[in-house]
Amino acid sequence: MKFNQEPIDWKEIFELKNIILNLVGVAFITLALKGFMIPNKFLDGGVIGASILIHEITHISFGILVLVLNIPFLFIGKAILGKTFAIQSLITFILISLSMTFIDIQPVTSDHLLIALFGGCLIGMGMGFVIRSGAAADGIEILALLTTRKIGLNVSEVIFGINSTLFLCAAWSFGISTALYSIVTYFSAIKCLDYVAHGIEQYTSLHIISSQSEAIKSLIVQQFGKGITVVKGERGYLPHAFHEKTDCDIIITVVTRLELLRIKEEVSQLDPHAFMYIQYIKEARGGILRNKAKH
Repeated sequence: MKFNQEPIDWKEIFELKNIILNLVGVAFITLALKGFMIPNKFLDGGVIGASILIHEITHISFGILVLVLNIPFLFIGKAILGKTFAIQSLITFILISLSMTFIDIQPVTSDHLLIALFGGCLIGMGMGFVIRSGAAADGIEILALLTTRKIGLNVSEVIFGINSTLFLCAAWSFGISTALYSIVTYFSAIKCLDYVAHGIEQYTSLHIISSQSEAIKSLIVQQFGKGITVVKGERGYLPHAFHEKTDCDIIITVVTRLELLRIKEEVSQLDPHAFMYIQYIKEARGGILRNKAKH
């Protein structure tokens, strides 16, 4: 394992924006857990889900469980992501523990579908805000990262495996119906987490192959202010004319969700037969990613 030796960035830890994001995230998580999930024995994934399960079986305080069970992951996070991340996450774990112990919230509803959807969305939004503050509200992602490096599975596969085991335990303890609703809760949570953490401007890679490539290059760069990469390729190789081929430019640009539809519409007007496909990407940096309005 490669250890992160960067010093603690106290300025980042106490930056007002990060503090506000963290507090808002903890507030959403607390509302989801106390107002929807725990009173009805619904689970989320990860350490929080395991804490709910152990709490229901042993009646140990949930606030204590979520803090104690997350502590070991701080050492992994410190080694992989640095001391600043570890301290920010520790603060988040303490805040969740304190809010779950001392803040009283009455159950909002007993309707299972509403609990699964709104409870999942609220906890996902809370975790998304925490991630945007530079911390983590659950240690499972850190564990998944470590396991990925050791056994070669990707993060999604590791998290899916861990949570599948958790939901099987829930089915054994609470019944199959509650376990199935908990799965709905979990998927609601991860969709909302992704939306909040990455925003509506999640980047998308758009690939375009067209006979009007020069006009499309000008459109993307001049009108939309986006950077492009051009890959030289060949088009043709059709079943009825396999040996017929022509050189072509494959235009690649990284756009946001909000820009994608507009660019596709403009490209279709230039060339109704243009071939386009998209790939969703987790992160992009450098180059010209966003066209900032000039004032």
